[in-house]
Amino acid sequence: MLRVTRLTDYATVVLTVLAEQAERVHSAAELAERSRVEPATVAKVLKLLAQAGLVESFRGTHGGYRLARPPERIPLAAIVEALEGPLGMTTCSVHDGECGIESHCGVRAGWQRINDVIVDALARTTLADMLAPVPPPVPAKNPKAIPAALVTPT
Repeated sequence: MLRVTRLTDYATVVLTVLAEQAERVHSAAELAERSRVEPATVAKVLKLLAQAGLVESFRGTHGGYRLARPPERIPLAAIVEALEGPLGMTTCSVHDGECGIESHCGVRAGWQRINDVIVDALARTTLADMLAPVPPPVPAKNPKAIPAALVTPT
């Protein structure tokens, strides 16, 4: 199922701290301090991210963690999958045969289309994109107006 849990959110925060100085090896304690995420949570996400091949770990006195590849080559889809598993809005978006009404369901194709759009957006958005500042909102010309695409003719 696709859901961005708090753990995935924290993993993304920790990864952005790593990405700010991608060439450096950072200790887990430093990452916890800089991200303001609890040390136990940082340790948990680093373990999952290392298992997924998104970070490298180094042992020893000067050990720690660094990104396994440049932030431009780490899609958000890989981060979410590392923490949550396969991306899917519904169970049938990921696995066939796990729903009792699958054979006569009228909404499965719609959910799969939505799933594809979300997975594509996560695949196209990289960790480097997450470091970019948020652009200022564009003010609406008439904030009370309903977009034409949402109006149903009567």
